Amino acid sequence: MTELGNPMAGSKAVAGPIDLHAGRVTIFRRQDRLFHGVTQFFALSVLLTLVGILLSLGIEAYPSLSTFGTAFVWTNVWNVPDEQFGALISIYGTLATSIIALLIAVPVSFGIALFLTETCPTWLRRPLGTAVELLAGIPSIVYGIWGLFVFAPLFAEHVQPHLQAAVGDIPVLSGLFAGAPMGIGILTAGLVLSLMVIPFIASVMRDVFETTPPVLKESAYGVGCTQWEVVTRIVLPYTRVGVIGGIMLGLGRALGETMAVTFVIGNANRITGSLFSPGTSIASTLANEFGEASPGLHLSSLFALGLVLFVITFLVLAASNWLIARGRAKAGH
Repeated sequence: MTELGNPMAGSKAVAGPIDLHAGRVTIFRRQDRLFHGVTQFFALSVLLTLVGILLSLGIEAYPSLSTFGTAFVWTNVWNVPDEQFGALISIYGTLATSIIALLIAVPVSFGIALFLTETCPTWLRRPLGTAVELLAGIPSIVYGIWGLFVFAPLFAEHVQPHLQAAVGDIPVLSGLFAGAPMGIGILTAGLVLSLMVIPFIASVMRDVFETTPPVLKESAYGVGCTQWEVVTRIVLPYTRVGVIGGIMLGLGRALGETMAVTFVIGNANRITGSLFSPGTSIASTLANEFGEASPGLHLSSLFALGLVLFVITFLVLAASNWLIARGRAKAGH
């Protein structure tokens, strides 16, 4: 009688769970706002750090850039006593060694990734993949020491003379491989860099190749496609974005590598047409001269070199994003 006669008793019984649910929703909303704020702060901190690095490089490089102007980028002079500085020598060495590294590393990494995902026996796949990943963990200075004391003498004695004899008097190739076989130089630095970037590119390619749905490959084999056709028409189109990302990751490692290149490039401030001749890169120039640079144009020019390397890296990333967007657009059509 009391519950039937009192209409408020039922409303209180219903209001209790509703209030509890509303309280939980309020707590969840606060947690979501807090999570959104924390993650947004982390994302903006990365952007602010990037802007801060760019501003600091620009401020420190301003005396050199204001003195030499835009000609700093294409000036083929680096003379510390006369305070004449230009970035072209270092830019040439950086791009030449990186291009050589990619020309060697991309096909080799592609072969490694295909073997691990398509044809490798099951019992060998895991240890071989682990070995490739371990190569990425070797410090760069170890690569540099190995390149200087082991690879360079062998390269000078057993490879460079045969290369020169093979190209003979061919107009272009003979100039690329001219000079004394010293073992160190642009080509040696590019070869060492290729060994350093192969694990990165191969690991990324292997991981993205494994994301291809097995049903697509099985369907292709079912209609009579060969393994090469499955790779070129199924696997590569499906994983195009990841492959480009892996290649750009290797290129970024090659552009910014310091110690290994410093050991084997020869550190000569000049540009010659021969890949056997010593040269320098932006990273090796900074490593060699930054500690002893006197305040003034020399130190400012080193900061300007760092700014140039920053711009080159940015252009590489922009080109990679353009390639990825173009590939997605073609896939959409």
